[in-house]
Amino acid sequence: MEAKGFFAIFLALVSITGAFSATFTLRNNCPYTVWPGTLTGGGSQLSKTGFVLAPGASSSVDAPAGWSGRFWARTGCSTDSSGRLRCVTADCASGRVECNGAGAIPPATLLEFTLNGNGGKDFYDVSLVDGFNLPASITPQGGCSSTTCRSNINSACPSELSVRGAGGSIIACKSACEAFRQPQYCCTGSFNTPQTCPPTNYSRIFKNACPQAYSYAYDDSSSTFTCAAGGNYVITFCP
Repeated sequence: MEAKGFFAIFLALVSITGAFSATFTLRNNCPYTVWPGTLTGGGSQLSKTGFVLAPGASSSVDAPAGWSGRFWARTGCSTDSSGRLRCVTADCASGRVECNGAGAIPPATLLEFTLNGNGGKDFYDVSLVDGFNLPASITPQGGCSSTTCRSNINSACPSELSVRGAGGSIIACKSACEAFRQPQYCCTGSFNTPQTCPPTNYSRIFKNACPQAYSYAYDDSSSTFTCAAGGNYVITFCP
């Protein structure tokens, strides 16, 4: 079969079966360049695992039905003398623009999705469980609820959670789990249930700043959003 004919049949099958479950459009409203990364948790890896967005720029990527994973934005990236890309926050340590299956090094604001899950629904959330590096939002294209973290949590981050840049300013805010590695903050060990791992004074800092976002592991009730499967989503950095 000629390649052109095969491609036409492939496109027809995609149209009929909905093989691409959603299109994600990532927009950079920040006044600085960001380097988004993607990590697949279930389903096929996305065609883009990392790319560059200048201020005001956007880029789209298709995800297959049944895909789950996350998006985030790296900041302050540059190439060192050996040619490796290094980022000041949320680096995936691949040494490249593409993350190639590597996740964000905390702290990082995460945008998480499970497509076409139980009951034919998509599930999505903004998560600060791994800390915060920049504001971000998810906007479904089809009438479902948006979720956002618009606040700059770095401005309210206590010193024991703060990550400072070369100039001394706070550039990211760690979670208490990342900062202290203690089970009562990580919801591990004997603290591994909602009953034994309630919010802490540290998680409340994140929750008060961004009420819709996950602030710690068992923050499901006010932080998980759903939409009928098959819609598209806009992710905005610095909404």
